[in-house]
Amino acid sequence: RMDSTLPYIHNDSDLSTNSSFSPEEERRSKVQDVVPQALLDQYLSMTDPSRAQTVDTEIAKHCAYSLPGVALTLGRQNWHCLKDTYETLASDMQWKVRRTLAFSIHELAVILGDQLTAGDLVPVFNGFLKDLDEVRIGVLKHLHDFLKLLHVDKRREYLYQLQEFLVTDNSRNWRFRAELAEQLILLLDLYSARDIYDYLRPIAFSLCADKVSSVRWISYKLVSEMVKKLYMASTPTLVVDLMNELVEKFCRCHKWSGRQTFVFICQ
Repeated sequence: RMDSTLPYIHNDSDLSTNSSFSPEEERRSKVQDVVPQALLDQYLSMTDPSRAQTVDTEIAKHCAYSLPGVALTLGRQNWHCLKDTYETLASDMQWKVRRTLAFSIHELAVILGDQLTAGDLVPVFNGFLKDLDEVRIGVLKHLHDFLKLLHVDKRREYLYQLQEFLVTDNSRNWRFRAELAEQLILLLDLYSARDIYDYLRPIAFSLCADKVSSVRWISYKLVSEMVKKLYMASTPTLVVDLMNELVEKFCRCHKWSGRQTFVFICQ
């Protein structure tokens, strides 16, 4: 019945003069047959600013928390029903709303598949990377889970941004750096030996000299895993260069803490 009410486009001139959706077309873009339409409309209306003022100031956060479940229920074929709502939530003024989406963006990527992820989620993901630490930690905790879903070429683009995770709004936020070290261990499986040596090695060495012991302990494991990865690669010169750097930087360090670091990495 709804199809019969939509205006017909008779020629190309109609397309050029009316590039925006009509209200009827806009409403049709949100239509699906998985759940009762009234229920979905009620959910989508949760991003209305007036509702936050009159119903519940936390309503946008609840909407963001439920979005992956709604997307899973509707299926990727009905993502068009949720896309606008997701983008609205991703740019919400409340950091708690953006943080909620940041913690679940990897789950949503699994639901949507690689094509929709590359087109609709990667721009949001990039925005979260530049957000407050409270939001960035959400994407950092599941960095490996998200990047492994991307195409190899797209994944390599993030090598240049990993260094930025060493900088936080609060330098005392050592758990941020500890989480980065944990994620880098997982990321070793996603990148080539050359990329590991060029991009991940400098970050790992920086974390090995961190002021907080908990960060250093995880970093020792990271470096040892890095040695294993480069040793198994087809370019043995990289692991030799890495070992020489370990000896020069830590084993021959004039500080006892540096020499101790070398021993722990060997252990």
